[in-house]
Amino acid sequence: MTPVDLIVMGASFGGLRAVTAILAGISEGFSLPIVIVQHRLAEAEERLVGLLQKHTALKVREAEDKEDIACGNVYLAPTNYHLLIEPGCFALSTEAPVCHARPSIDMLFESAEYSYKDRVLGVVLTGASSDGAKGAASIRRSGGMVIVQAPETAESRVMPEAALHEVPDARVLRLDEIAAFIGTLGASKERKGEDGSAGQHTDY
Repeated sequence: MTPVDLIVMGASFGGLRAVTAILAGISEGFSLPIVIVQHRLAEAEERLVGLLQKHTALKVREAEDKEDIACGNVYLAPTNYHLLIEPGCFALSTEAPVCHARPSIDMLFESAEYSYKDRVLGVVLTGASSDGAKGAASIRRSGGMVIVQAPETAESRVMPEAALHEVPDARVLRLDEIAAFIGTLGASKERKGEDGSAGQHTDY
């Protein structure tokens, strides 16, 4: 299996419970960056960071424009901004909504694929739209891995089913299985930047 340098995750309706369950199942010292788009209202912005932080030993924060991507951190897309992945850092965009959403899961996934190629793991969770399906397909076409929450376990199965339609060979797992699988992944010291950042790698 190609080593993973970056995990990108998307959720919408019911996502708080799903994301919380996954983060709670990942042990302290986990060494990969996790970047999350969770569709939410602006007034829930600060509350979501605090709620997630209560359930994980990993540092949870909102991503900032041009911020370096640090290993072992959990990053949330700010409300009303698309969160894009550049080689080793973030970019924020106010382009038009995609699938009626800003931030867009598709834009996160597609930019991650563009910058990290087959070293990306994309995770599609519960949601009531098709956002994330095209981005997941992009990751898979480049040789990256895609995990989809088992639709029968999702509060809304629309998003998982849309992703599976685009990526029929995705791994279909329950939330506890997603957490366990992610927990087995890790970045070696050789693949981290000297400052702990998740830099771009040329051995694709």
